[in-house]
Amino acid sequence: MRKVEIQGAVLELVKGDITKQDTEAIVNAANRSLLGGGGVDGAIHRAGGPQILEECRKLGGCETGDAKITSGGRLRAKYVIHAVGPVYKDGKHGEPELLASAYRRSLEVAAEHNVRSVAFPSISTGAYGYPVAQAARIALRTVMETLPRFPQIRLVRFVLFTPHDLAVYEQALEELTGKRAE
Repeated sequence: MRKVEIQGAVLELVKGDITKQDTEAIVNAANRSLLGGGGVDGAIHRAGGPQILEECRKLGGCETGDAKITSGGRLRAKYVIHAVGPVYKDGKHGEPELLASAYRRSLEVAAEHNVRSVAFPSISTGAYGYPVAQAARIALRTVMETLPRFPQIRLVRFVLFTPHDLAVYEQALEELTGKRAE
């Protein structure tokens, strides 16, 4: 586990399964339909059960760069925040801004629901093809810049599925903070 403090809140990096997190909310790397898919999205829908899909159907989809919330169904998390990241083309079609927006909107939605702890996956780095090193810097920078606006959020956990992704996020965190994460 790696962690840093940001104005009283903790940002931590762990290797693990997003569906097993004990945070108040987890973030789903969703597609625009919000009706389930592969990767993280499919895993969350399977683990959370049909209640999440039923609630998603009522939301009418979600634009890229935005986020919407449902209950956590059968998950340990009370809420699932469905964030839609961009499909990566070449980084020159607004992808960095849209990815940052997905993280920022997730924190805004969490704060609107008085969430104190939230776990993120690495949004857009699976089937959407975003290079992990670029995505990690955007994700971490956006969270570090946005978190001070929401003092009620005390914990942000990035849950990385592979040792490689965890190492990439650790390196990005070290570069952004100028110190090794503890």
